[in-house]
Amino acid sequence: MKSKVYFVPLDSLIDQAAISHKIKYLVEESKVLDFIQKKDNIVLKLHFGEEGNTGFVRPEYVGVISGAAIVRGAGLFLSDTNTLYRGRRLNSADHLKLAYEHGFTREVTGADVVIPDDTQEDNIACVEINQKFIKSAKVARIFMEADGLIAVTHFKGHVLTGFGGVLKNIGMGCATRQGKLAQHCNAAPVVYSDKCIGCGECEIICPAKAIKLVNKKSVVDNTKCIGCASCLAVCPTMAMFIDFNAGSQVQNKMVEYSLAVLKEKKKKSGFINFAIKINKECDCWGMENPQIAPDVGILASNDPVSIDQASFDLVNRVCNKNIFKDVHPGQDATVQLQYAQSIGLGNTDYELIEL
Repeated sequence: MKSKVYFVPLDSLIDQAAISHKIKYLVEESKVLDFIQKKDNIVLKLHFGEEGNTGFVRPEYVGVISGAAIVRGAGLFLSDTNTLYRGRRLNSADHLKLAYEHGFTREVTGADVVIPDDTQEDNIACVEINQKFIKSAKVARIFMEADGLIAVTHFKGHVLTGFGGVLKNIGMGCATRQGKLAQHCNAAPVVYSDKCIGCGECEIICPAKAIKLVNKKSVVDNTKCIGCASCLAVCPTMAMFIDFNAGSQVQNKMVEYSLAVLKEKKKKSGFINFAIKINKECDCWGMENPQIAPDVGILASNDPVSIDQASFDLVNRVCNKNIFKDVHPGQDATVQLQYAQSIGLGNTDYELIEL
């Protein structure tokens, strides 16, 4: 049976007030939040954006969604986890401050921001899933203990997963740093020494201090690498290369982590994807990165696989090609969709209902 995905189209000329109105209409017509009951404790999972990046979903739009949950009687908070790499989201105090700087205040969103500190064991949940790649997933306990979950996701490209949608928002985004490392551990880059000119740009940008210049050539310490691919972006000679076969495994692990978070919440989750400002790379990049597709619209569903499949299809349709394959030729982004369906997370077959 096809899952329902609801869709409101947008274009870049529409103003913020009109977008907010469309979001409210989408939420009500799709009934995507009707799983919420009075006094439910609901976590709204989103990405607050890295410093220097503006691709994240605007706090005003998040406020429309959180307001729709609160009016149903829920207690609601916004949350994300800390990063592996250096930056403003590395620890809970700085991450929280950055979220406020980006506008995610109670006055704007109607909800508090909670960033769990996963250096404290009490904040970590080990979820037994016994899947092919992950046996026990380490996720932030705050997501497991909530009665329900709303995922608000900026749909965009990603160097290792082809695209980043709700499966990435949940799978990587709810994982502790140990969980993130487990997902990325096979994605260390290889250096083509004949192309390396010893400029040191990769050493400078590496957030994990995993790259050093030795005899004027870059050398990667695989035990420190977190697979973020920042080095690929700055290398002027394309001397850095990721084994993109490892990217398929990253996708599979990410999906298994999504299962860990969602398996007990199949009837207590709602998903909203913003397919606008569709950038080449993740919002974790502390810089602006190229927009690769026109704005498409906003989607809502209670099926995480269907909404990502529909988002993927709509973006490619407006581009008249598989734009994610075009900008990340080493990746087959459909791996995550097919694998998620195979382990029971949702359905790639969907009915698109345009509002």
